[in-house]
Amino acid sequence: MSRSLPNIALVGAGLVGRQHLLAFAGVPEARLSAIVEPSQEGAALAARHGVPHHASLDAMLAGPRPDGIILATPNPLHVPQALACLAAGVPVLVEKPVAPDAAAARALAEASERRGVPVLVGHHRRHNPLIVSAHASLQSGAIGDIVSVSGTCWLYKPDGYFDAEWRRRPGAGPVLTNLSHDIDLIRHLCGEITGVMAVESRATRGFEVEDTAAMVMTFANGAVGTLSVSDTSVGPWSWELTSGENPAYPKTDAASILIGGTRGGLEIPSGRIWSNPGKPGWWEPLEHRTPTVSPAPPLQRQIAHFCAVIRGDEAPKVSARDGLRTIEVIEAVKTSARSGRRVDLVPG
Repeated sequence: MSRSLPNIALVGAGLVGRQHLLAFAGVPEARLSAIVEPSQEGAALAARHGVPHHASLDAMLAGPRPDGIILATPNPLHVPQALACLAAGVPVLVEKPVAPDAAAARALAEASERRGVPVLVGHHRRHNPLIVSAHASLQSGAIGDIVSVSGTCWLYKPDGYFDAEWRRRPGAGPVLTNLSHDIDLIRHLCGEITGVMAVESRATRGFEVEDTAAMVMTFANGAVGTLSVSDTSVGPWSWELTSGENPAYPKTDAASILIGGTRGGLEIPSGRIWSNPGKPGWWEPLEHRTPTVSPAPPLQRQIAHFCAVIRGDEAPKVSARDGLRTIEVIEAVKTSARSGRRVDLVPG
């Protein structure tokens, strides 16, 4: 492997895989080496990019192996395909959610640790400069001690999105597919979640999976919070519509996460910090400031980081073990919604 230019294969050329393809063009330290996709459209994409095409991951691994692999395949395939990559000794970037359940995520984390082959989970929002800045603000104590969190992920997925049958069946649904990103961000910014109480509904679409859900969270630091998701609700309050990181979505100036502290409040993704200029109090005037952040495409930054992981220069920012923790929270959400009871999580 060239230390400065690793060969990276892309497995899956659907909606997310194409975003990775676009990102490659802005990462000079990475080389796209192959596209794995069973459809004829995948073969045409490979031809346009001037790289070999393979109909399956096994077919590619049977030949010369790349230095790294990006898995952008349907959710149910993530773990078996990632395990195949690890068995071949190839570092892998696995799109979120890393697994459909905690048992599968744990098996992947253990395999990565046992074989000494790194797994990077595709929670790309952590690579967004807006989140890097927000995390730095919180770590500096800009809003004091975190006491409350409120997150919203409301968006309307058109009917055509569900033409792929797997998106209507267990292993999909907005809790696993969308909320996994928001839970990862909230864990990253606010600390570990220690308990959840959740409700779900599938009344609008009537699929096997939910279309709307809400949860109450407790945190290891004593904070409490709420998080709501719906893929059948029109509105501006989601990361996709507020962050501007993907031009496919119309950008709004709303917030998707609010974090409250003893000395101020933080809006995500803008990074705007609210505080009292004098002593804190509800009768006191408020002022706000917004840090200056230079934008940079997070998928490009993630691929650049993956190159560093492949070379052994950096540890994964979101490891399989870290991805497991997010899946454990999601599993607790599902369990609570079924049972109507609070589910506790052990920090670790």
